[in-house]
Amino acid sequence: MTTFSRRAFALSGLAGGAVALSGCDRISGTTAPDRLDARVDATLAEMFAQYGKTRSIAARSAGMLVMPLITEAGLGFGGGFGRGALRVGGVSVEYYNTTKANWGVQIGANQYAHVLFFMTEDALLNFRTGDGWELGADVEAAIYDDGQTFSTSTTTNSAPVISIIFGQAGLKLGVTIEGTKYSKMAPPERF
Repeated sequence: MTTFSRRAFALSGLAGGAVALSGCDRISGTTAPDRLDARVDATLAEMFAQYGKTRSIAARSAGMLVMPLITEAGLGFGGGFGRGALRVGGVSVEYYNTTKANWGVQIGANQYAHVLFFMTEDALLNFRTGDGWELGADVEAAIYDDGQTFSTSTTTNSAPVISIIFGQAGLKLGVTIEGTKYSKMAPPERF
């Protein structure tokens, strides 16, 4: 007769639980895009509730890239990662990830939500057809949430892309979105 040790019993229980849980999305019918879309919806609802003026920006935009959670960390060398959806006409049409790598005087970790508003059809087309798009000089930051700030300017109103950052948690000295690269995710069922 073979006896199970407590360790073998615990490990087999954990393995069985992991296998059972891995099928939960299949059973409930949710997919990775469904989960990401739910996060995007929640992020937009929070942004509109906290910053009501963003509704008019959204209404004027040709499309929005919504990144519900971007995580950055660094100690000398740093990096960041997040996933999101491109919304055109209120519908997710493509899914993207963002990566960032940098070095310099930095320390800490930070998480935040990030939305890019494409204010012209050309800006949206350049983003969608580019092979990995990087934030550049044509992007205007409209909100940087340090608790209560919201600002737009005449420059922001004429910029082809408006960037909004909010919902920050954590502390990282030297937080910036410059140098952030966005890449289309394919196929979306696998993320």
